[in-house]
Amino acid sequence: MGNISMSRRERKRLEALSRVVSGEMTLAEASRQLGLSYRQSCRALSRYKAEGDVGLVHRLRGRASNRQPPVDQREAVLSLYREQYLDYGPTLAAECLAKDDGISVTVSTLRRWLGKAGLLERRRKRSPHRRRRPRRERRGDLVQMDGSHHDWFEGRRGWAVLMVMIDDATGNVMARFYENESWASAADIFQRYVPTRGLPRALYVDQAGIYRPDHEATGGELLDKTPAETQFGRAMRELGVELILAHSPQAKGRVERMNGTLQDRLVKALRRKTISDLQKANQYLEEVFLPALNTRFSVQPTHSKDGHRRLPKHVDIACVVSIQESRVVAKDWTVRWKSRVLQLPRESAEFVRSGQRVRVCEQLDGVLRVFAGEREVPWSTMRSAPPRKPRKNKGPTGSNQGRKPSANHQWRRFKISNRPVSSTPQSQQAKKL
Repeated sequence: MGNISMSRRERKRLEALSRVVSGEMTLAEASRQLGLSYRQSCRALSRYKAEGDVGLVHRLRGRASNRQPPVDQREAVLSLYREQYLDYGPTLAAECLAKDDGISVTVSTLRRWLGKAGLLERRRKRSPHRRRRPRRERRGDLVQMDGSHHDWFEGRRGWAVLMVMIDDATGNVMARFYENESWASAADIFQRYVPTRGLPRALYVDQAGIYRPDHEATGGELLDKTPAETQFGRAMRELGVELILAHSPQAKGRVERMNGTLQDRLVKALRRKTISDLQKANQYLEEVFLPALNTRFSVQPTHSKDGHRRLPKHVDIACVVSIQESRVVAKDWTVRWKSRVLQLPRESAEFVRSGQRVRVCEQLDGVLRVFAGEREVPWSTMRSAPPRKPRKNKGPTGSNQGRKPSANHQWRRFKISNRPVSSTPQSQQAKKL
């Protein structure tokens, strides 16, 4: 049997339905995990049992929809809307188009057309009533992560950040002190979490710049049809961890409440132990404080099955959770990286060409790795990049106002006499006589 091309959603369905077939999960649990109705999950399961993995591939892949309206009809509807129904809503406009103009179009289709054409304004809706969200049913289905800035040592040293990861189903906590909340601290605690507990299904974070991209999509992202993302977001996407950005502190209230608990209990515990440096504080956290805290406050999940996924053997998490950027190989088979030059060996010319783009990964431990596709390329010892030639300042163009002539300018060669000179022609004629 040949290879089967499946999307991420289809692979997720394959994993869940295979667990249903093996008896590890019920179909109701799988439907909630996949976001499908129970009837749709039944149909997917029946296709999976009858056809195998091929049955989960979408039937319309590579085909245009049979119900797609013609382009002429869409343009005619938009033209009529601009001329007659510009202040109409989609529901009323669809009714008038069917009744007066004889054009039948559904409300949802008309709303989508108007939205893409920029003819529909979004109306504000009343905010929904908030209530506390119930816990997830399995450990590992959702993990919340946040950094807590606080005077943890009460003036015995400067402020520090406690990176906290809490399981939504059990309330089990993992935490570690860092100097600040940065990409390095978030990547480090995540790399410490995965080997001991596994890959979570989803990670709930705030809107910090570590997780939320502030830039527009690059050319490569537009070609790959992927949204703009940060380095941490890219790593989560490659590991198959859903990154959820909270829109308010109340949305991730479980980790926020745990931060308040730690700012009370942990501060007093560090005071009693007279701990004033991060190394001893992290050792105390790991060996004493967190085991006692989790034993007292953790709860049993609804289902005993663990939702964490094992890290595949072929995945190097230190390489995935790293700073990765694309670089162009120069004509001398060198790659620039942060004012340094990486020299590729002669043997790499078999599969790397000048002008080709390679991927440079800088890991947390400072190790640099170069990849051409999925193949790692060795490189020689780093050397400093040659300094760039400074650009010549040609000065302002146009008006010469405010510019002084140089010392050897021709204007400076003339010597002006101190004798008075008369400018009238009568005085010049008197001197001649």
